[in-house]
Amino acid sequence: MDLHWNGSWVNEYGSRLTITDDADGRLTGTFETALGDSAFAASAVPIIGLHRGPCAQFSFVAAGDIASICSFTGLLREEKLHAAWHAVSDEAIKPPYPGAEPKLMALPWAHAVLTNSDTFTRTS
Repeated sequence: MDLHWNGSWVNEYGSRLTITDDADGRLTGTFETALGDSAFAASAVPIIGLHRGPCAQFSFVAAGDIASICSFTGLLREEKLHAAWHAVSDEAIKPPYPGAEPKLMALPWAHAVLTNSDTFTRTS
C-alpha cells in the first residue's frame, strides 16, 4: 500500500503538522502547536518519523530551554491521521500550589509524562 503523507495537516486544536518528505518509509517536516501553555509553543519544531502502510510515527523535541520530547503514533484512515501521543518534560513553568505565582520547577515522574490522542485532517 503506497500512501501519500506529504502536505499540511491540522488537529482539532489548530496545531499544524507539515510533512515535507515521506520517501523510503521516513517522515520529515515540522510541528507547530496551537497550545500556548505547551513546552513546544512559539516555534515550528522539526519532526522525524517512520511510516509503513497506514501506520505512522513521528517525534520532536522542544526548541526552548525546557527539556521536552513528544512522540505521536497512529493510523491514517480516510484522510485523517488518528494518533496517540506521549510527551515527557523535565520541567514546567507552573504554580507550585494553588494561588501561587508560576515558577520553573522540576517535575516529579508522575507529572512529567502526558498522554492523549489527536486527530489530524489533511488541509493540503
